[in-house]
Parts: sequence; C-alpha cells; structure tokens
Amino acid sequence: MDLYYEVTGEGKPVVLVHCGGADIRDWTYVAPILAKHYQVIAFDGRGCGESPSPTEPANYVEDLLAFFNHLQLDQATIIGHSIGGRIATEFALTYPERVNKLVLIGPDLSGFTPSEAFSERMEETRAAAPNVDRMMEISLKACSYRVVMASPEQELTVQMWKHNITKMMEWATWESVWPQPPAIERLGDLAVPTCFVIGKKDAADLHRIAELYQVVPDIRFVEIEEADHMPTLTHPEELCRHITEFLEE
Repeated sequence: MDLYYEVTGEGKPVVLVHCGGADIRDWTYVAPILAKHYQVIAFDGRGCGESPSPTEPANYVEDLLAFFNHLQLDQATIIGHSIGGRIATEFALTYPERVNKLVLIGPDLSGFTPSEAFSERMEETRAAAPNVDRMMEISLKACSYRVVMASPEQELTVQMWKHNITKMMEWATWESVWPQPPAIERLGDLAVPTCFVIGKKDAADLHRIAELYQVVPDIRFVEIEEADHMPTLTHPEELCRHITEFLEE
C-alpha cells in the first residue's frame, strides 16, 4: 500500500476520506473525537498530502478497495467529505458488502452538472495554473469557504491548500476514472444506511445535490446552521455528535 495513512483509537473501523485540495489534516479535529469510540483510519488520497502523485488517471474507488484489503477490513463505516463523499458513494454502490454505514459531508456527485458560476470559477482556477497563489485566491474566495476563511482555521486551510495545489503541479495527469454509469443514475440503488450532512452556508450546488439524494432508500439529512463547506474544521464537535448518533443506532 503506497498511500499514507494513520490509525487511532479502538473499536469498529471508521474510514475517513478527505475533501479536494486537502489531505489528512481535513480530519485534524474530527479524528481525535471519533477515536474515543472507534478505530479511526484516515489516509491521504493519491496525489495529496504524503501520498504519491498519480502517474496515470487516478481510480479513487479502486484505491479505496486496495486500502480496505491492505488493512484487512471486511467492512467499515466510511465518512467522505466533498470529493471524498463522491468516492464513498461510488464505493458503496460498487462494493456494498464492504460498507456498514455511510456518512457524506457536502459530497460531490458523479454525473452532476454544476452551475455555470461554479464551472466558470473552476475554469478560471485551471487557467491560473501554475500560479499556485492565484489558484488558491480564486478557489478560497468562493461562498462555500466564507465561514472557514473568517475563522481561526483560516491558516490551517491555506497551508493545506497551498501544499496540495503545489503538489498537483507534479501530477502526471489530472484525469480520473470513475464507475459507469455515474452515481447520479444509481442513487436509488444505494442500499447502505446513509447520513447526509451539509452546512447551511455551503454553495447552492451542494444543496441541489442534497435534493438528489432524497431517492436513497435509507437516508437522513443533517444541516449545520453556521457551517459552510468545511464543518470538519469549523464545527467538529457538532459534526461528530451527529455522526456518533447515527453510528450508534
């Protein structure tokens, strides 16, 4: 296994899959809280943190399967944040027998068509490459980061993003491979008990994605009043309370 990971705590296994632009530090505050009751396994996705950069189009779902197999996890709860939620959803659809429960925090969704404003910002960010500072400025000025960028966690957020955007410049390719058909067409088949968490101040696109998840047979929705896209950093206690309540049912 070439992905960097850390294991803390004892109990039922919980695997944490971080958001884009981030790494294991996405779970700086969440992991210690959950580790009081569970075995918490956090890792740096391919091309992030201390993990190696992709040399070919990344297959994050198969990376997660290899990670489960390496740790000999027959089954675990997966907590996925943003693109980590997209990975977790695809994994649960592809390998449902390996997932006990699913927690999605402001997840991305395969096959979802983002708003014009989001697409324009992403294109502007790509066009700014390889100017990392400019790429960060464009990305972090988005409404989905207003709360965290006005919080004491601004410095951590900036450090994490700068490290990972700089590392992205080293990737052999930014392309990735995903299961087909996309998850948006298969959400009704998601058989794993699911908890969908979203910050009330997150982007409109994420709230649209929340509406699409209404078709999941066994799902609950939690809204964190004062959070944006980064409740993992700004509201870890409230987030973990909802997660623990869900896992203990």
